[in-house]
Amino acid sequence: MTELVEHRKLYIGGQLTDPLGSEVIEVVSPHTEQVVGRVPHASRADVDRAVAVAREAFDTGPWPRATLDERIAVVTRIKDAIAVRHEEIARSITSQNGTPYTASVMMQALAAMMVWDATIAVARDFPYEERRTGALGPILVRREPAGVVAAVVPWNVPQFTAAAKLAPALLAGCTAVLKVSPETPLDAYILADIATEAGLPEGVLSVIPADREVSEYLVGHPGIDKVSFTGSVAAGRRVMEVASRNLTRVTLELGGKSAAVILPDADLPTAVAGIVPFAWMLNGQACVAQTRILTPRSRYDEFAEAFAAAAGALKVGDPFDPATEVGPLVAERQQRRSLDYIRIGQEEGAKILTGGGRPAGTERGWYVEPTLFGGVDNSMRIAREEIFGPVICLLPYDDERDAVRIANDSEYGLSGSVWTADTEHGIDIARQVRTGTYSVNTFSVDMLGPFGGYKNSGLGREFGPEGYGEYLEHKMIHLPAGHGQGEA
Repeated sequence: MTELVEHRKLYIGGQLTDPLGSEVIEVVSPHTEQVVGRVPHASRADVDRAVAVAREAFDTGPWPRATLDERIAVVTRIKDAIAVRHEEIARSITSQNGTPYTASVMMQALAAMMVWDATIAVARDFPYEERRTGALGPILVRREPAGVVAAVVPWNVPQFTAAAKLAPALLAGCTAVLKVSPETPLDAYILADIATEAGLPEGVLSVIPADREVSEYLVGHPGIDKVSFTGSVAAGRRVMEVASRNLTRVTLELGGKSAAVILPDADLPTAVAGIVPFAWMLNGQACVAQTRILTPRSRYDEFAEAFAAAAGALKVGDPFDPATEVGPLVAERQQRRSLDYIRIGQEEGAKILTGGGRPAGTERGWYVEPTLFGGVDNSMRIAREEIFGPVICLLPYDDERDAVRIANDSEYGLSGSVWTADTEHGIDIARQVRTGTYSVNTFSVDMLGPFGGYKNSGLGREFGPEGYGEYLEHKMIHLPAGHGQGEA
């Protein structure tokens, strides 16, 4: 049985501090449905306090005025400590959201460490100043820290998304308030402890566990200069609306309904083995999941049989069992949502090829079988709406042009992949699909390149120089004519 983890204080500006409110968040295991943790529920007054210390630290503190090497030294210690404590972080996340432990090690903890590491490399080589020849004389263009950042992260990959926001914010010289989901606040305390041990100055980082109401108060706070949010499209729209009242800059990483396009020349075993782990990844709770699998009509039956067999063979159960490949959904509401969509798919005329209900032997826990629908038309709700559960659609297409049309026929544009014997031809397909990230005969999210979405999948980018630049303001300094001439 997982040990109960209890925190009675909030992490405000580097100090464990008594909360100003009395509400408590109970963290419930999605496997046992038992309480595994308790933390204070931050109030609006706690947000005010966190923003105030972040504001003070940015306006007068040492962090924005430190050299890049000094900031890199602290962030490197954070990265190294995550590597040392990655098993502890992975266990914490698995206990909270049900990610299979083996996946938590790689995709939750070590992947977060990789984000910190990659961002250090980007920061070290970033052009913070450049001289240009302007139309009216020489100019100096500077990139300076954006200010106080509100980093709002979801429950599905809490450490990974926190790293995607905090690593560039801190390295750029910003201060930050990290708002964590009420489903997964426990691992954030580990990160807070790491940050303190690494020597992050007072006021630079606060951690706020809270619900949507308090989150909305944070992103609309006049003391915030930049909001970085990961979550649903509906919540992202609301974040943008609230932040716009103060003209606060926003980065939004939102939902997806990504298509894996299998071309007629693709090798069946290779395509199935490459797609299945990333269709049902994180128990189906991943915005980049390949949730629409497009197969040529001429080979539809063989692919349908192979995908159904592979999905049906996925090991479902206790997320701490090393053999488990698919664990429970994070909350009962998510289980109910997936089961509702399974019912909707059947009503729409799609056929269940495997799965379709609760797995046998899971009387407790918020489980849903890995489910594959066949005979899906792209106009169906199960093909158009983000389910965020282990429910995948198999869609036939007529020819290559039809495949690209179906892939692009979505309000989302976050991820996708193509599978073919001809990699160069796959790259040509990638150029035609309107999505922010794409993979050819593989699947990955590379931390040194820009990650984000087209259309309703988001605004702005994370990772790489493009994502790092989201935490910097541009300043132009006009210089007198002839300045710098003759310098070596």
